[in-house]
Amino acid sequence: MEDNLAIILSDSNKTISKLQLLSTFFEDEIVYKIYLRSQVVHKLFETNPELDVNKLELFHLQYTTTVIELLRKIKTSNERNVSILYDEIQINKDLIANINDSVFSEKNFQLDKQKQSLKINLSLRKLFQVLSDNSEDYPFSKNINAFSARFSQDFYYDISTEALNELIKFNPSEVYRNNSAIIQRKLMGLLCKMEFKTEFFCGLSAGNLIVEVYKFLNLDRYFLFFPAKNLFLFCDLSTITDVDWSNTLSKKTRIIQELTDKNDNLMSRANVLKTIIPENVKTLLGEYYEKISDVNFLQTIGRYDVQTNILKTMLNTNVI
Repeated sequence: MEDNLAIILSDSNKTISKLQLLSTFFEDEIVYKIYLRSQVVHKLFETNPELDVNKLELFHLQYTTTVIELLRKIKTSNERNVSILYDEIQINKDLIANINDSVFSEKNFQLDKQKQSLKINLSLRKLFQVLSDNSEDYPFSKNINAFSARFSQDFYYDISTEALNELIKFNPSEVYRNNSAIIQRKLMGLLCKMEFKTEFFCGLSAGNLIVEVYKFLNLDRYFLFFPAKNLFLFCDLSTITDVDWSNTLSKKTRIIQELTDKNDNLMSRANVLKTIIPENVKTLLGEYYEKISDVNFLQTIGRYDVQTNILKTMLNTNVI
């Protein structure tokens, strides 16, 4: 008899330990209360040998095991859903790694902007000399188009073809022209006045066509360089309405930032989803807790026709 008592109490502890692990995993109040109540029931039989210990075994078979099975089903379902989120997070991480491996860095861009500005300033100074001398010399610095070829896809602002066409319109009577370049007369005059001191401001891209925009140092004036026609014109930035000038991040940097933010959100969702218990199941667990907390509970153990309704409903719920 004592051996039977010891076995049932030992098995009861093992069952309650399983419930404890699940209560720790879900961190939900109702699960924890059920776990505590199960301990109370166990302690009641452990400290009162005159009670029929077989009812403790029956209690776990009829109640605790069913709750454990239910919670395990929910845990498995949650982990399956969470694994989908983790897969998406990993895909995003791989994409971020690929982008980081292939993209030119912001540091590269800033350094090369200075070199490109120097090339443009030297080319414009040479163009002025060529036009003044009516020379056929080629005025442009070596590899002047390499900068845009390298950085336009990632660092230039996208604009429409219509917007680009508006920017490069000019009156033929208002430009200097030779075999190498076309430049607005007033722009050349201002360049001479400002001693050809300009800096790269931004790049604009419309499909395969690009425009480089430059700013005069210490002067709020801009001009553009259209490499496809070696064209230089004044540029009024206020006419470009579809560009967010405050966004200084490269396209790939923005993608990385968006993917990183998305992963943070996915991880938050995964952390919540991993331990979530559907509300209708919580309601059923609440009803279950009230039943096993009833002062007359022990007297009703074994009445399967009445007591198993809640448990069957829990196990058959469609939300799992």
